[in-house]
Formats: sequence, structure tokens, C-alpha cells
Amino acid sequence: QLQLVESGGGLVQPGGSLRVSCAASGFTLDNYAIGWFRQAPGKEREGVSCISSSDGSTAYDDSVKGRFTISRDNAKNTVTLQMNSLKPEDTAVYYCAAGLFRQCLLSPLYEYDYWGQGTEVTVSS
Repeated sequence: QLQLVESGGGLVQPGGSLRVSCAASGFTLDNYAIGWFRQAPGKEREGVSCISSSDGSTAYDDSVKGRFTISRDNAKNTVTLQMNSLKPEDTAVYYCAAGLFRQCLLSPLYEYDYWGQGTEVTVSS
């Protein structure tokens, strides 16, 4: 009943941009902390960005800081990750997650209560 669905992934050349979105059903995202995570082939899942449910504060992994932006659209019950200046090392399956806490957390992953199925992002020439 409670689900998150990611969309917007695809194939893009280095230096390009993509916007991935996370839509909720069965609950409203504005009461949850939301995180974006990614998992590249052969790698562990890692935190990319998060946004709090209290004051809207955000955090970014150093690898994406200055290139990615996380935001909420409460009217659409979605959270979006805008990805600019994409690099081949950004290639991964991107997941969104919602947690019953107010802080912005990039780890540990088990703190998050709900996870989407992921959307694939490939950055390649």
C-alpha cells in the first residue's frame, strides 16, 4: 500500500543533465525525510542526497556537491533530484527512500522505512 516509484532515468552523455523524480502513494512525503541513493555495478549502495522533513535542510555527498540538487514539490507529493554535469562515474541505479525521522541522513541505509525499485541512469559516450 505504501510505495515509492522513481522515474526519469535514462542514457545521457557526459556533461549532460537528467532529472529523476520520486513519487509516493499511500502516504504524504512532506512528513518524511527523503534520501536519494545509488548503486553502481559491483559497488555498495551509497547515499547521494537527502532532504529533511523539519526545516527542509539538505545534504549532499561530496562527489555530487555543486552538481546535484534535491527538492520537494508537496503539491505533487514528489521529491526530485536534478543532476547536472553528469560524469561516467555517476552511472548507477538511483533509489529514493523515505524515513520516519526529521533529520537529513545519508547513512545508515537501514534507518529508511520505504524504498523504491530504482531507476537506471547511464552516463556514457
